[in-house]
Amino acid sequence: MEELVNGLDGFQDQWLPLVVTYGSQVLLALVTLLVGWWIVGRVTRAAQAMLQRRNVDPTLHSFIGTLVNIGLKALLLISVAGMVGVETTSFIALIGAAGLAVGLALQGSLANFAGGILILVLRPIRVGEYIQAQGVEGTVDNIQIFHTILKTADNKTVVVPNGTLSNGSITNFSRQPTRRVSVDLRISYQDNVKHARKLLLELAHADSRVLKDPEPAVWLAALGESSVDLSLRVWTKTDDYWGVFWGLQEQAKEVFELEGITIPYPQRTMHQVAPQA
Repeated sequence: MEELVNGLDGFQDQWLPLVVTYGSQVLLALVTLLVGWWIVGRVTRAAQAMLQRRNVDPTLHSFIGTLVNIGLKALLLISVAGMVGVETTSFIALIGAAGLAVGLALQGSLANFAGGILILVLRPIRVGEYIQAQGVEGTVDNIQIFHTILKTADNKTVVVPNGTLSNGSITNFSRQPTRRVSVDLRISYQDNVKHARKLLLELAHADSRVLKDPEPAVWLAALGESSVDLSLRVWTKTDDYWGVFWGLQEQAKEVFELEGITIPYPQRTMHQVAPQA
């Protein structure tokens, strides 16, 4: 009995202070971990809701949510480890070194990743729009984190890295509701320019797809070597662009033939000088 009492006294003198000191730290760390875990979940959901309100592409929602969630949880675990006395300096240095190594190894992929985020957030292009960039053109079929996929007019698939796409110039043919259609035609020097202009304007006004404002116009674009070059310029809805372009070209040829207006071939006049005796 005496030995048991002495053992309890020794436990109180040696271990009880340690249990009280470190037990409170562990309990505080557990509470911090639980509360922090709950807060991280709320912050992740709030970030995803903000992205949804700003109409960010859905592809980016889960990715950014996962990235935020993992990053905050890593910081939380490091903080909790520091609360219980674990040295965190080595962990931070290890994470930094690993991040640097991964960054160097995936430099090109990270550039594409950053470009993908810029495209999805700033939205210079959208799915379904027809664009020209990096020497290719086509309809945007899918915007992914690392690549953007285009479909050409002849149904080929082109994969463009987001890094080069976001840092280069992009021509977006679909963003504006209207576009100008320019149909360039040539007539001979013997034909009447005013008559040809009148015929072209009549064609433009007769097409219901051609907008009245701005009004159609015909300009004398150039005096070529063998022809007078005219340019018919009209405005139409973007969706009607190609139909108006091809239609006006075909109708212009037909009406010129009916009216006797010549579309000349390239020609060159040569003069031969007789040699002097």
